[in-house]
Formats: sequence, C-alpha cells, structure tokens
Amino acid sequence: MKEYKTIENTETEEAKEPVIDYDRIYTYADYLKLEIDEMVEIIRGKIFRMCAAPRTKHQIINGNVYYRLRQQLEGHKCQVFNAPIDVVLPIANKKRTKSTNVVQPDICVICNPKIIEETAVFGVPDFVIEIVAGKDIKRDTQYKYSIYEEAGVGEYWIVFAEIRLVEVFILENGKYQRLNAFSEDDVVPVKTLPGLSISIDDIFEGV
Repeated sequence: MKEYKTIENTETEEAKEPVIDYDRIYTYADYLKLEIDEMVEIIRGKIFRMCAAPRTKHQIINGNVYYRLRQQLEGHKCQVFNAPIDVVLPIANKKRTKSTNVVQPDICVICNPKIIEETAVFGVPDFVIEIVAGKDIKRDTQYKYSIYEEAGVGEYWIVFAEIRLVEVFILENGKYQRLNAFSEDDVVPVKTLPGLSISIDDIFEGV
C-alpha cells in the first residue's frame, strides 16, 4: 500500500492583529485608519478596547432604557442612539480630525440635528448614559466622567447593573453636580429633558 506524506506549508502567514502603540497619542484621524475588528474608544488620546460581547445584564438594561426613551421621545426633535455609534467630542481650537476623544456611549440623546452626520456624531450630546456591568468601572466613573464634563454634556447617568443603582450628574457652571443616587421604587427624572423619566423597575426589568 502506497503511503502519502503530508507536506506542510511553512510559508503560510498567520493573520496578525495590527499593533497598537499604547504610548502614543491618537486622534480621530488615526482612529479612522485603524484596521481592527473589535470596537475601541479614544479617551484623551489613549486607546481603550471595548468588550467584544457585553454581559447579558448590560444588554438587557441597554435595551430597556433605549426603548423607554425612544417611546417618550416620539415626535420630539431629540433623538436617542445606542452603541455602536462614534461620538467625536470637540476639542477647543482643534479641527474634528484632531480630536483625541472618540467614544461609544451606551446611550445618548442628541437634540441638535446639525451634529448628526452619516459617519458619526461630531459634537456634544445633551444626555449620556453609561452602564457598568463588568470591570470597566474606572472608565465610566473617572475617564468618561471627566471628558463628558469637559465637553459640556448636560446630564450624565451611570447605571450600576450589579447593585441596581443609578447615579445622576447635572452640569452646572462647567462642573458635574451629583443630583442623587436612585434605587428600588424610585423614578429617575431626566433634568435636561423636562417631562421625561424612567423608573428603576423599568431600567432593571428582566435583570
């Protein structure tokens, strides 16, 4: 019986992920050139990888909040978006391609249609919500908090999935003031959009 030998192709190239230099400062122009399958954010010029598959709690809460806001904003000039969507926050005296803050808010509400373009949002959302359901606590409570405050996002909610708590911050004189922390049985008002509110039960329904 004739034997056949397997010939290995030593010249086969393995697919390699493009190298990210974590020591350099990245801009939106650099972001557009990145050839990476996964989503990333740029915060003060530094690259932050996002989870490939968010936790189920995160996705349930995201869907609940988006659905409630979408319902209440029907017929309103403001629009609600959820990730993935590129939001390029402006930097004073710099062209938008030079912005060093490119984020993917879990949910954002935008009332100025002029900043909504085909490829991204170029400007400041009126209202942003980030959902903490994993290890990215510092990113949402410190890094994103500071750039949202600096950019002038009027209202910022941080939803803590594990403890069923929502912290609300309102921008006053360029600085965030903690309005309150909302938990069981509370109804959370949207201060920047009078008349809108979401109950804690609705936010965490199914979790």
